[in-house]
Parts: sequence; structure tokens; C-alpha cells
Amino acid sequence: MYNIIALIAPYNIGINIAAFQFSKAISSPLLTSIMTYLGKSFLVVIPLIVLYLYLKKDMNTYSFILAGVLLYVVSDSIKILVGEVRPCNIPALSWINNAACENTFSFPSNHASVLTGLPLFLGRYRILQALYIVWLLLVLFGRVYLGLHYLTDVVAGVILSLAISYLVYAYREKINRFFNGIVERILPFLAIK
Repeated sequence: MYNIIALIAPYNIGINIAAFQFSKAISSPLLTSIMTYLGKSFLVVIPLIVLYLYLKKDMNTYSFILAGVLLYVVSDSIKILVGEVRPCNIPALSWINNAACENTFSFPSNHASVLTGLPLFLGRYRILQALYIVWLLLVLFGRVYLGLHYLTDVVAGVILSLAISYLVYAYREKINRFFNGIVERILPFLAIK
């Protein structure tokens, strides 16, 4: 399959190299451990937010979940189509931080694609929204810091996430009613009222 990203050669784009140089300059074993754990923390953070929204009887629980699933499917599909090799697997970039290299594809960053637009659904909870955004920025920084993504992968993921999340958010009331109606028919005691 023809690799479109090979034409662009992201490891030759100045902003990507500058981001890796900055990451290398501030690297430490402690920071590497923190960034590694933050990268995995979405497995706890996202379910906790869903539970919080559900316990608050917030109908946005449904649109939040739908946005996350949709963002993951779109992002992962693009990854497979583009097939960009992760920077930590590029021999010319052997000098970058390379603590937890993976053999999966890089463009766009799934962390950026899935997580960035979700704070739209937390607007009623300003403190939670602010904490989420701080956490998100640290996670996204960690993706570049660990050499798992180019900065351009993260930026593309952010743009993709905001675009799709905005569409879901615009139709959230219909989405929420639709899914709550299904839950009411199947498991009425779990429906949000």
C-alpha cells in the first residue's frame, strides 16, 4: 500500500524535531514514569467521568460515550489507512526519548483524537472540565515526550476530535433522547430520569 505520509516525512518537519529536542532536554526517569502512567490513565479517567455523569443523571452521558466511541473508530481507521510509523521506530530518530515504543501506527494520535473533544460535554461542571483539560494537556505532551507521536500527529488528532465532537455536541439532545429511550425499553431502572 502506498504510504501518503512518506511524501511528507514528518521526521523532517522542523516543529516535530523541535518538540523532540525540547522533550529530550527536560527528560528524566521520573518524568518518563509520570508520562507513561498518564498515557494509560484514560482507562480510569474516562469510566469515572461516565459514572459521574450518570450519577448526576446528566443526559450527556450518552452523547459523551457516543462521541468517544465514534472518535476512536474514525481515528483508528485513519491510522490504518495512513500507516505512519511511530517516531520511536524511525532509525533517524534514535536519539529521541523512547521509553515505551509500540509497533502500532502513529497518525493521528488516538489519545488526542479521542480525548480532546470530550470536555465539550462537561460544560455544566466547570471544575471537572478544567481538571480534565489540565490532565488532557499533560497526556498529549506525554505522547510526544515518550516519542510515540510527532507533534503534528497530536495536532491532527486535536483538530479531528474537535470537529467530530462538535457535531455530536450539536445533536446531543436527539442523541441523548434516542439512547435513553432504548435504555428505558431494555433496562428501565438504568434510564436517566
